[in-house]
Amino acid sequence: MNVSQLLAFARAFRYWLLYGRSIHASVFAMQGGSTIEIFNKRARCRVGRFVFMRKNISIRLDDEGQLTLGDHVFINDNCTINCALRVSIGEYTKIAPNVCINDHDHNFRGDAEGHLLKGEVVIGSNVWIGAGSIILRDTVIGNNAVIAAGSIVKGYVPSDTLFMNKREKHFSAISRASVEEAVRAPAKGAEAI
Repeated sequence: MNVSQLLAFARAFRYWLLYGRSIHASVFAMQGGSTIEIFNKRARCRVGRFVFMRKNISIRLDDEGQLTLGDHVFINDNCTINCALRVSIGEYTKIAPNVCINDHDHNFRGDAEGHLLKGEVVIGSNVWIGAGSIILRDTVIGNNAVIAAGSIVKGYVPSDTLFMNKREKHFSAISRASVEEAVRAPAKGAEAI
């Protein structure tokens, strides 16, 4: 075990000491810049054995949020998990960089009192979530599923499937003359000096 790994385990232990009963954890590691913030004493975070969190992970629990990370979960750099109700991530799940998981949205039409729309996020075991994906409230992802990079997921993803958002490319032909004309013409709203 190298110094970096020892520091990662020490950071994790610090959170266990800081939040006491709000964090139930076994052996897990957090690299530099990663944080767990618990804003309500009713919120709970359960971290399984050998969970590894890379750099700049942000985990926030509020209200009565219940976050569960199964054994051997791996979370890569710059990921965010926001939990106000329930987020559950099954064992051996791998989360690529820059993934955002939210179990709530802001209710911009509601009053200030009920400003959050909450739902559960349940991610099964042995799931791969690709880089830059966003997982929204009211989502269930089955076991062994793969979420393609850059996907936005809301709803049900069956087990043993590959999920990707449909991305269409639109091309239209342009003539050389129209390109040259566009280059010579001043931008709309631009004034001559």
